[in-house]
Amino acid sequence: MEGPGNEEPEGPQSVPPGARLLLSAKAFAVSRKGLLLLAQAVLSFIIFICYIASVAAPFLTIPLLTFVLALCFFFAYSLRLNDKFKAVYWVLADFLCGIIAAIIYFAISIAAVSKYSDTASKAAGVFGFIATIVYCVYVYLTCNDLMAYLKQGDSSDAPEPRKSEGRHKTRLASLQATKAGLLAGLHSPQIGRLSV
Repeated sequence: MEGPGNEEPEGPQSVPPGARLLLSAKAFAVSRKGLLLLAQAVLSFIIFICYIASVAAPFLTIPLLTFVLALCFFFAYSLRLNDKFKAVYWVLADFLCGIIAAIIYFAISIAAVSKYSDTASKAAGVFGFIATIVYCVYVYLTCNDLMAYLKQGDSSDAPEPRKSEGRHKTRLASLQATKAGLLAGLHSPQIGRLSV
């Protein structure tokens, strides 16, 4: 028999905050943008491993950096840091990173396939072409988000005029009055005399 005190509340209030965070991260991970970011991270890691095993070691840093950036953007979006830190233009940063990564992956994939003859370099080049396609799709989707953001013209995101200007004027007047009072006190005849 259950008494009235043994009932568990239902609804969104019953979910602990940590579980709510995990649920939002899971929801982002299965979204289109989340899956593309995970695909970028996985492909970058595979390409990184291929370049480690190949003769084309100079191309090693690009997959490592894109792997770290993809994970950073994935965690930033899944933890909703883009909602908390409005000073960073997340969509623009994401767009620029994606387009730069697509161009660089295309260039190093051509170089890896044409210049080096070992199998690991060829595999890195093929995976690089696949990563280029994934980044191009991601840039297309991010460009649509960026255009919607720019067309939105939301004035709430624009910086507000400084509200503290009135406070600064009041503080300046107070400091000037204090300065005048101190200067008047220095010139008073009582300060120079010693009391006997």
